[in-house]
Amino acid sequence: MSAGSRLEVLKERAFLHFLAAKLLATLAAQMVGVAVGWQVYQLTGDVLALGFVGLAQFAPFIVLILPAGQVADRAARSRIIGWCYVVQCLAAMLLLAITLADVGRVGLIYAVLVLLGCARAFMMPASQAVLINLVSPARFAQAVAVHSSSFHVAVIVGPLLGGVIYLGGAHAVYLSAAALFGCSVWLMSRVRTRPAEQSPGAARGAGAVFEGLRFVFSRPVVLGAISLDLFAVLFGGAVALLPAMAHDVLQVDSAGMGLLRAAPAVGAGLAAAVLVWRPLRRHVGAWMLGGVAAFGVAMVVFGLSTSLPLSVAALALSGAGDMVSVYVRHILVQHETPDEIRGRVSAVNSVFIGASNELGEFESGVTARWMGLVPAVIFGGAATLAVAGSWVKLFPTLARMDGFPHLAAGAAKREPPARQEKVAAGGSSEVEGRQG
Repeated sequence: MSAGSRLEVLKERAFLHFLAAKLLATLAAQMVGVAVGWQVYQLTGDVLALGFVGLAQFAPFIVLILPAGQVADRAARSRIIGWCYVVQCLAAMLLLAITLADVGRVGLIYAVLVLLGCARAFMMPASQAVLINLVSPARFAQAVAVHSSSFHVAVIVGPLLGGVIYLGGAHAVYLSAAALFGCSVWLMSRVRTRPAEQSPGAARGAGAVFEGLRFVFSRPVVLGAISLDLFAVLFGGAVALLPAMAHDVLQVDSAGMGLLRAAPAVGAGLAAAVLVWRPLRRHVGAWMLGGVAAFGVAMVVFGLSTSLPLSVAALALSGAGDMVSVYVRHILVQHETPDEIRGRVSAVNSVFIGASNELGEFESGVTARWMGLVPAVIFGGAATLAVAGSWVKLFPTLARMDGFPHLAAGAAKREPPARQEKVAAGGSSEVEGRQG
C-alpha cells in the first residue's frame, strides 16, 4: 500500500468529525485526571485516597454498563456519545466550582467522579461499536490504527498540558477541560449514525441486556482476548499511584507527574503509528500475549526505578506493549461480532476494561497501603507476567492464532478450491475458536 492509501480513511467525513471530537475530549479527560489525582493527594497525602478515585468511577460504571450496551444497539450511537460529552463538560464545571469555593473536601470530588463514571458507562460501548459504522469495511483496520494513534497523541499531550496548567491552579485545568468538552459536543453533533438493525429473532427485554455476555462466553477466542486485558491491567496498572511515585520516590512536581502520565501514551502512539504502516497479519495471538508480557516487564522496571528518565522509558515501553494487545483485541472482537449486538458485546468488553482500569486503581491503592508503594508496583508487574503465561495454557487457540479469522475467511473465498483447502487448514485454530 502507498502512503496515501494507508490514510484514505481520513476521507470519510463522519470518521474525521468523530476523530476530532474524540481527540479533544480525550485531551480534556486526561487533563482532568492529572488535576484530580494531584489535588486529592495534596489534600490527603494518602495512597488509599488515590485508589478511591478509581472506585468512585467504577461503582456506577459496573451498574450501568450492560444496560448501556443495549442502549448502544437501540439508539444512534453518535447521539449517545454527544450527550456523554455534555455530561463530562458539566462535571468539569462542577470540579471548577468546588475548587474555586475552596471546600477542601475530597468527598465532593468523589461525587463528581461518580457522575463521570455514569457518562463513561454509556460512552464506552457506543464509542467502541460506532467506529465500524463510520468507515467502509475495507478501511476498518486503518481506522482502528489511525484512531488509536490520534487517541494516544491526546493521551500524551493531555497529561503534559494538565501538569503544566496545574502550576497555575487546579481551577485553570478544569476551565480548560470544560471548553474542550464543549468543542467535542459541537463536533459530535455533525456525526450522524442510525441505530443498528435488529434481526427478527433478536432477544428483547431483560434478556437482551445479557445477549453480549452469552455471545462472549460462547466464543473462547473473544473471551480469552478481553479477559487477558482485564487481569493484566487489573494487577499491573499503576496510573493511580503516579502522583505518589512522582512526589515520594522521584521527587518531581505536577509537571513531572504529567510527564510520567504521558509516557505510556508516547510508547502507545509510536506503536500505533507503526501499525498504520505495517499492520499485523501473522502470529497475532503471539503478538497480543507478547505485548502483555512487555507491559509486565516495564512495570517491574518502573517500580525499581529512582530515575525520572528511566521511569519515563519504562512507562513508554508499557504503553507500546499495551497498544499491540489492544490493536489485536479490538479488530478481533469487532469483526467477530454481528452489528445487531455489537453495542452489547462492546459493553461486556467495557466491563473488562473498566474493571482493569478503575477497579485496578483501587486495587493499586489498597496494595500500596498494605505492601508499601514500591513493592506494590513491582508486585503488579510480576502478576501481569504470570497472567500472560497462564493465558497461553488456558486459551491455547488464542495463543496459536496465526491471523485474524475474517482475513483468513476472505482469503479462502478469493482463492481457487485447491488453495481454499490450504487456507482453511492454516486457519483451523481460528475457526475452532470462533465456533467455540
